[in-house]
Amino acid sequence: MNHFRTNLGRTTLAVAGATVVAGVSLAAFAETRHPAVETLVEMGYPAPQEGELVHIPPTMADLEASDLHPETKQVIRRGYDLFTNTQQLRGENVFNDMNCSSCHLGEGRQPFSAPVWAAAVTLPNYRGKNDHVNNLEERIAGCFAYSMNGTPPEYGSDDMLALTAYHQWLAKGAPMYPDQPIYGRGFPHPDRPEELSYENGQALYAENCAVCHSEDGSGLYQDGEYVFPAPWGDGSNNWGAGIVRLFTAAGFIKNNMPLGQPLSLSDQEAWDIAYYMNSQERPQDPRYTGDVAETLERFGPTFHRHSLYGQEGPNGDILADHANWGEKGDEVKPWNVGQPRFEELKAQ
Repeated sequence: MNHFRTNLGRTTLAVAGATVVAGVSLAAFAETRHPAVETLVEMGYPAPQEGELVHIPPTMADLEASDLHPETKQVIRRGYDLFTNTQQLRGENVFNDMNCSSCHLGEGRQPFSAPVWAAAVTLPNYRGKNDHVNNLEERIAGCFAYSMNGTPPEYGSDDMLALTAYHQWLAKGAPMYPDQPIYGRGFPHPDRPEELSYENGQALYAENCAVCHSEDGSGLYQDGEYVFPAPWGDGSNNWGAGIVRLFTAAGFIKNNMPLGQPLSLSDQEAWDIAYYMNSQERPQDPRYTGDVAETLERFGPTFHRHSLYGQEGPNGDILADHANWGEKGDEVKPWNVGQPRFEELKAQ
């Protein structure tokens, strides 16, 4: 286990240690709070609202104690291993310094850090990013294409099956297509301040973030081993990843950063750091048409209206006005980008 994964284990918000059965879900009421949720509230996170779905994902220890077939357990273990050490697919499916657990902290279980079990019970569903109904495999494929700046494992492949099995294991006990809002889902973002400050974000980044992610945003390696991810540059996610949206970055930072000190930054500070971080260059969006203005015209009304893509950067240059694809170069094309689906249904 590398240093990064060990640190995540220490800062998982007591959810893992508090799980007592393999998957617990309940509609939230004050008198039925799970101990893990009590810990979250003590740390400053909001208490569940009445009627919210609270799900405590099972652990890998729960997996070993379960009655699942040994072969099934083996596949779920493989999914866990891929999720927490996606770098083992470097050069094949991953072309940057990211693991799945770089964004989905606590092994994908942590509330307010986009816990991934929610995808397993809310998909298939429509996704505006690609304008069609996505299943769980396609949602994971999107993370490879954008957040990993790579190309996904094929549908139905051993690696994709393992990843989906791990997601579904974490969802054990949660209802499919829940009618209630999900407690701790996504990266809930604070209200956006009236003004954002690049200069303040730069100073705050140097003070709070650079020790792990480096002054130049290149991340941190120790003895040649990946430790902390790069928030920008060729080792980071590309311009199509969800975290390039300012509100997503602000929500992640507010709820999870600095690591081990969640909720320690003010709303303004979280937004300013997000603004500074997302004003830096990174590999091109795989949906790039060859012209940044044309790409912005196509995706500006939807996805990129929340990012700085195609806007003037701190040096006066237009952000993303380049054909830099990072480590993957221009030969690797993610197979899942721009693939329409259900065209015959839309034609009816």
